[in-house]
Amino acid sequence: MRITADTNVLLRDALHDDPDQWPLAARILQQAELVAVPTASLCEFVWVLRQGYRLPAKDVAESLKLLLASPNVVTNQPAAEAGLRILEAGGDFADGVLQYEGEWLGGHEFVSFDRKAVALLKDQGKRARLLGAGRKA
Repeated sequence: MRITADTNVLLRDALHDDPDQWPLAARILQQAELVAVPTASLCEFVWVLRQGYRLPAKDVAESLKLLLASPNVVTNQPAAEAGLRILEAGGDFADGVLQYEGEWLGGHEFVSFDRKAVALLKDQGKRARLLGAGRKA
């Protein structure tokens, strides 16, 4: 069986927070020959853990690494790694994914109003430009 698991299935398995759902999630993820995880799901996964559950970035990064290390999980690995680099540097996982995928699609420069995202990307040698005054966060 080759599946694409909804983000809520990935979260139940990672969090074990619902006694009825997490065993079902764990079982289907373990039984699947292949679990396709789109980068949008990875972004949702990280957002829910950071914003909804208020987990520290370090814990979220570890949870994401466990998911990505599963032998049956397939994703855009370079995009996930780009997101992890930004997350571990103190930024938003999605900004790293967006920059990577945008460059892959032919975008030569990441532009944003987010000062922190631009600074973190520049620190990693990426072309990034702040538009306007930008926000401080």
